[in-house]
Amino acid sequence: MIARTAANGPGRPRAALVQGLFWTGIYLALVVAPLIVLLAGTPPASRGFWRELSAALGYAGMAMVGIQFALTARFRHAAAPFGVDMLYYFHRTVSLMAAVIIAAHVIILFSIDPRNLALLNILHAPWRARAAIVAFTGLFVLLTASLFRRQMGISYEGWRRWHGTLAIAAVVLALVHVELVSHYIETPWKRILWTGYSVFWTGLLVHVRLLRPWSQLRHPYVVESVHPERGNAWTVTIRPEGHQGFTFQPGQFAWLTAWNSPFAVEEHPFSFSSSAQQNNRPAFTIKELGDFTRRVRDMVPGQRVFLDGPYGAFSIDRHFAPGYVFIAGGVGITPMMSMLRTLADRSDRTPAHLFYANKQWEEVTFREEIDALQTRLPLTVIHALEAPPAGWKGESGFVTREVLDRRLPAERQSLEYFVCGPDLMREAVEKALYRLGVPLTQVHAERFSLV
Repeated sequence: MIARTAANGPGRPRAALVQGLFWTGIYLALVVAPLIVLLAGTPPASRGFWRELSAALGYAGMAMVGIQFALTARFRHAAAPFGVDMLYYFHRTVSLMAAVIIAAHVIILFSIDPRNLALLNILHAPWRARAAIVAFTGLFVLLTASLFRRQMGISYEGWRRWHGTLAIAAVVLALVHVELVSHYIETPWKRILWTGYSVFWTGLLVHVRLLRPWSQLRHPYVVESVHPERGNAWTVTIRPEGHQGFTFQPGQFAWLTAWNSPFAVEEHPFSFSSSAQQNNRPAFTIKELGDFTRRVRDMVPGQRVFLDGPYGAFSIDRHFAPGYVFIAGGVGITPMMSMLRTLADRSDRTPAHLFYANKQWEEVTFREEIDALQTRLPLTVIHALEAPPAGWKGESGFVTREVLDRRLPAERQSLEYFVCGPDLMREAVEKALYRLGVPLTQVHAERFSLV
């Protein structure tokens, strides 16, 4: 077995916990900062409990919306303890909470004085109310489009463009509303603090919309080859152009931009399928599922593309273990292949089990290579097919609790588990592992969709 590095030794979970607590504290501090500004110093004359509560909810909700830019800014140090997929999931959850808080702010105002309903007349309302109405409407449209994008037939690319535009507009108009109301920022030092907070939000936007795309533009990649795979998938291998590229951990992912400038904000997240030992030629294996993925086959050698990465905490390099269990469904095999290929290139003799679920035998992506990897690794492969061919001797159906119980080794509770596949499969597997006594801290899942 190869020597393990300190980076993925037993101290790694403790370091990740400390980092996670640190960044959680930073997040909470940024959320409550406007309330501290609101309460500090000599408060203005009270306007009654419910009106003050409404104001506090408004400030808190706006702060939560503003900090959303930080959650999606992909700062690697901040994302490392959690994984970008978890941050995006948290981003969506907090967005809903912020919307509820802001709605409560509005409802309380109308409830304590029904005359405030006149402010909804945008033609005659004062500008502070107009800014608030448009900001709230933009936030409502943004959330509706995000939650029901597929049902509404909105393309991913169109959603990305409008999502960013509406979010920026909502925050800017909310700041205008606060400035025009001017009830809690009447003193110079409070205005300075609130201005600093606004500058912070603006800095996040500049980083996300200008600085990071500019860095990608200065470090392009070119397509080296496009190779068809089983299961209606394509492997795209790229190489850095005029720079050294970057290193990544097996199982991580990057955001890929093709046929566009990185300033266009039309990027797509894909897991690396290549070995981390060959990071000068990263590869992605992409299944044809949507508008962008259907065009992957049309990529040509020499075509310029852009990468933003690497991201993700879904990697064997973050977890020391006496053995690994990989559970994949369909194209969820891609990060698993990156980890298996890396183990093979490192001549790592850590025992591994691969459970791989597909509909049909002919759709099993990397089928031949997975067979070959068993000669290079102490790897046990268990295929599960929904529609197995005649004479099939493997598992039929799904990767269930019964399949796992029957096929996992006796030392199952000491292993590290990596799960990637459709949401229903991932959730079912996580429940099955929990019922089999596998500690939740040893189960690591990668979500297909970040939006």
